[in-house]
Amino acid sequence: MDYQKPCRRILDPKDMPMWLRSPAYHEIVSFAEQLSSSVAGKPVSAQYDISENVHSICKMLDQAETWIAQNPPDTTASSRFGNQSFRKWQTELEQQVPQLLHDLLPTSSHNAIVELAPYLTESFGNATRIDYGSGHELSFLVWLLCLCKIGHFAPSDSPALVLVVFRRYLALCQQLQRTYMLEPAGSHGVWGLDDYQFLPFYFGSAQFIGTSVPPSESISPTLVEAKSDEYLYLQGIRFVMEMKRGPFFEHSRQLYDISGVPKWEKVNQGLGKMYKAEVLGKFPVVQHLQFGTLFAISSEIS
Repeated sequence: MDYQKPCRRILDPKDMPMWLRSPAYHEIVSFAEQLSSSVAGKPVSAQYDISENVHSICKMLDQAETWIAQNPPDTTASSRFGNQSFRKWQTELEQQVPQLLHDLLPTSSHNAIVELAPYLTESFGNATRIDYGSGHELSFLVWLLCLCKIGHFAPSDSPALVLVVFRRYLALCQQLQRTYMLEPAGSHGVWGLDDYQFLPFYFGSAQFIGTSVPPSESISPTLVEAKSDEYLYLQGIRFVMEMKRGPFFEHSRQLYDISGVPKWEKVNQGLGKMYKAEVLGKFPVVQHLQFGTLFAISSEIS
């Protein structure tokens, strides 16, 4: 395959129909659904394959986290959000990504780095705006999809991609948000699902399917404290409780309302539909997506 540097193709709201009928859109929807299904009923401590390639990505994310200590937040900053030291961290990422991918991939896949690098670089936030949102999270999902498409992961790796790799990515993103107080990108405020993430709640709701824990318990501080290391949904709730003040139903109305749904199957189905509508279906989120041969917006390039 002739790989190429990805570029933006969704430049105007009029481009949305092209995106919504593209191979890339259908592939990312199927991939998210497949990952969600693969962790149904599985806590983090369940039995599933964890390949060396999964371990290697976690080591790479561990390395990226060490750059936070090397670039501490600017304590002289006056604004609550957007510590400018994040730009130094992001610069380090941009400089290191080609070598990180060179070390991660076998020689036979090195020609794909030109396509893979931009998705990884865009996965942790925007250095100009010093913000992070579901579009950056989507970029990481696209990166994982592209790794699957070049054969770096097998279908049997799906549970580990969620419960090991994505969980490690989420922990790093939360540390970046906590340290540099990144501005929420495109937040809907009290009416949004979450200021920063979406997928921990979608994948995490699948983990609870078939368990004895009802959705009503998902915002219980006691359960969150006891089980957030086992369930992505609770890891997301724990971070919300850490970062926000006041009654939960006031600052996180959507998550509060979800706790009133009787079954996790219905929660998971609803969040899958919401992801398509509120993330993949929104121009402000997907306008920054880039497309090449692995993630193609037209069948001519795929």
